Amino acid sequence: MTYTIPQISPPPKVGANEAILVASGDLRLSANQVCWAAQQEMEEKVIAAFAREGITVRRGHAYDPVEKHGFISSQRMGMNVFKNIDPDAPLIVAEAVWQYSHHVLAGLRAHRGPILTVANWSGQWPGLVGMLNLNGSLTKAGVRYSTIWSENFDDAFFIDGIRQWIKTGQIVHPLTHVRRLNADALPAAERELGEALAAQLRHEKAILGVFDEGCMGMHNAIIDDELINPAGMYKERLSQSALVAAMRTVSDSEARAVYDWLLGKGMQFRLGTNPETDLTEDQVLDQCRMYIAAVRIADEFGCDAIGIQYQQGLKDMTPASDLAEGLLNNVERPPVHHAHTGAVLYEGRALPHFNEVDECAGVDALVTNRVWTAMGFDPATTLHDLRWGEQYGENYVWV
Repeated sequence: MTYTIPQISPPPKVGANEAILVASGDLRLSANQVCWAAQQEMEEKVIAAFAREGITVRRGHAYDPVEKHGFISSQRMGMNVFKNIDPDAPLIVAEAVWQYSHHVLAGLRAHRGPILTVANWSGQWPGLVGMLNLNGSLTKAGVRYSTIWSENFDDAFFIDGIRQWIKTGQIVHPLTHVRRLNADALPAAERELGEALAAQLRHEKAILGVFDEGCMGMHNAIIDDELINPAGMYKERLSQSALVAAMRTVSDSEARAVYDWLLGKGMQFRLGTNPETDLTEDQVLDQCRMYIAAVRIADEFGCDAIGIQYQQGLKDMTPASDLAEGLLNNVERPPVHHAHTGAVLYEGRALPHFNEVDECAGVDALVTNRVWTAMGFDPATTLHDLRWGEQYGENYVWV
């Protein structure tokens, strides 16, 4: 019998003073197009900085004149790009934008050469968040890499860092500020409280309601069941299609009641008439429907916290989920009634929400809620991104 044996063509080797640059992007075409100018500007500065050190950096994939951007925009595209990259080449992953880590994770897992992730220190687009998301995914996957960031790519911190990477294949950052927790040094009352809350969590257990786990490509945001279950936390895997379906059962009067509650509390909405460029009243009412639907689904499945990721699927069906997410995280929020019994759900309590189905943020939000509640503090939490910071007067402000 004759078999068809596949033939693999090895990619060309890079030169001694060369490096390859790749850029993972969003899955959404519009985001990639809008953010491309900032990415291009950043890449030019990074390439120029390496050129001054005698290293020629060339892109591992071309600008697409049809798509009008130069990002890797899907997992399959990433696989196709990496099969043509020398696996031993020095590799730079440059990010000035939010990106989907799974676009490049397959290629980076198999890459043997030194990897450097780079982000621009800018508040324009969330490049830092994109890079840190990729870093977290690489760490979870056991991939060795180095990382660096800069505002203009000409400062001593950045230049010294890339020189170290060029010479040794890695950047070593100081870690003197990091230390192990010494449980014996904790105040007795707070240690007793923490141990009691942990014991309660393991005994009574908690459910994290996860709407479409992992569909934003955040490998780092998925905590394996074998790791999270021993702490007493379990997942209820939910579908965003069920959330949309539940929104359709919310009456106009129920949505209006939530909106009126917010107005009565003094919340202001800068409304317009163009749904493409303005926030409209209909969009606000749809977010109120989502808020009610999310609470009802959480109650149906006995969830102690829930996570919604808006970017894929929901973006084609509903307005952004920010208002609903923010309301869920507060004790003082519009009442939501059971659809049949009329009972107020989660009365007097926040329903912790973890943004973008980041289960790490979900664990943090749940634990924070219980600790702060037990200590008599307001347990309201906020979203999980810290995107950028800058000196503002006498203070350094994180955004």
